[in-house]
Amino acid sequence: MDFSLLNEALASKSYERVADFCDELMLQAAAQGIIFQNEWPYSIHLLGHLYINDVNSARFLWKSIPLPIKENQPEIVAVWKLGQRLWTRDYAGVHEAIRGFNWSADVLSFVVAFSEMYTKKMFDLLLSAYSTISVTDTALFLGMSEEDATNYALQHGWTVDPASQMLTVKKLPVVRKQKLDPSKLQQLTEYVFQLEH
Repeated sequence: MDFSLLNEALASKSYERVADFCDELMLQAAAQGIIFQNEWPYSIHLLGHLYINDVNSARFLWKSIPLPIKENQPEIVAVWKLGQRLWTRDYAGVHEAIRGFNWSADVLSFVVAFSEMYTKKMFDLLLSAYSTISVTDTALFLGMSEEDATNYALQHGWTVDPASQMLTVKKLPVVRKQKLDPSKLQQLTEYVFQLEH
């Protein structure tokens, strides 16, 4: 099988393209009657779906993996643990699953990129959902120690009350761009007015 496009995507860290490449290659192999299961990069394929937050496709892929491959390749099972945690919204469990396996060199950089992206996603979730949050809860969501979570939040402009161990969220200013210039709006109004009368 020709994995060159997939390898290029991995080398250039274009992880958002991995799932599409794998899906396309799998369809081509199946259409040509090629037996590919034993050499298929299931760990990478599963991670590709998880990276783009397509847990449903990852779940269906998991179900299609032959049992002997699941039994003989623990890394595939470890990637699926990430999928299970995402499926159940076990935010802390995602970080535990990442740290709980000794990843191969082929998968490690992808897992690190997923971890960084997931941490940022969780931080953005906290940013939009809370005005204050405890250091303990922040650490749980970000998969960090309380000290690291506090430092991470402080780097993003949040403040901490040492007495209560509460972080105050610094909301980002909402930037609104005017997409329509007033003269065009006036022209549109006149046009609609003429159509109605």
